[in-house]
Amino acid sequence: MFAVVGEALIDLVGSRGGRTFVAHPGGSPANVALGLGRLGNPVTLTTRLGTDAFGRLISGHLEASGVVVDGGPEPWGPTSLAIATLAAGVASYDFRLTWDVAELPPMPLETRCLHTGSLATVLEPGKAAVVDLIRREHERARVTVSYDPNVRPALLGSPERAQPEIERLVALSDVVKVSDEDLRWLYAGEPDEDVARRWLSSGPALVIVTRGGEGIFAVSRNVELRRPSVPVELVDTVGAGDSFTSGLLDGLRRADLVGGQRRQALADVDDATLRSILDEAAMVAAITCSRPGADPPTRAEVDVALAIPSAS
Repeated sequence: MFAVVGEALIDLVGSRGGRTFVAHPGGSPANVALGLGRLGNPVTLTTRLGTDAFGRLISGHLEASGVVVDGGPEPWGPTSLAIATLAAGVASYDFRLTWDVAELPPMPLETRCLHTGSLATVLEPGKAAVVDLIRREHERARVTVSYDPNVRPALLGSPERAQPEIERLVALSDVVKVSDEDLRWLYAGEPDEDVARRWLSSGPALVIVTRGGEGIFAVSRNVELRRPSVPVELVDTVGAGDSFTSGLLDGLRRADLVGGQRRQALADVDDATLRSILDEAAMVAAITCSRPGADPPTRAEVDVALAIPSAS
């Protein structure tokens, strides 16, 4: 089973300069949970949701794809919002949110992978509980810990201020996925492959850099891979990185590379296995980019796309 911890919110998506916005359920961790559910994985999402119309919209959206939602104890305030404006299909965000979770219990025995990141690991007061959970699960070594910084500069201050805490979480994780855009902000002028190798040396078994249309770079103990992106008629990029993460974790699970007892096997992953996992994760992201909002594909949709030679 997968456990995801982090924010669920409403993306109000509109064109730059426009006055009309469409409400899409979102939030990076929630999007990852949604993608995992649609790919056929048992998954729980621990988050904070209001009991308002937006909260009900998010819960219904996630539960329809098999996600078990723990929205936290009541009473809870209004459901959080992210105002996403699109220019040439690329989203920029303005946030209206609160993140507050109490102490989080250990992962259930059936959990094989814990994923978190994004706002849940940077916004007080809930950040402290999430970081403590990652630390405890790292020490217990029973689950694979997956982390995506999903950097939001407007909420982080300066790169110099953000680096130590992000690097601490990288060192506590087994799988790290990060975008080249995030790394350009964190380490201006430093090649993303150099950062990925440095992060790998701090503790993770696998570090992956997504580069949008320029493809993917992945590094583990024995393997370095550069894979192309999947050509797609772009609608927007909302949720693309989260869909990639869902596809990545699903692929690692199907290759029997998640769970504390499989960490050594994950660190020793071979070229062919990792190549297959990355290519399928890229397909999951590409399908998401071909339609509006964070709307990841089902297992059946991915299988169909992979069976078309021109899509591969």
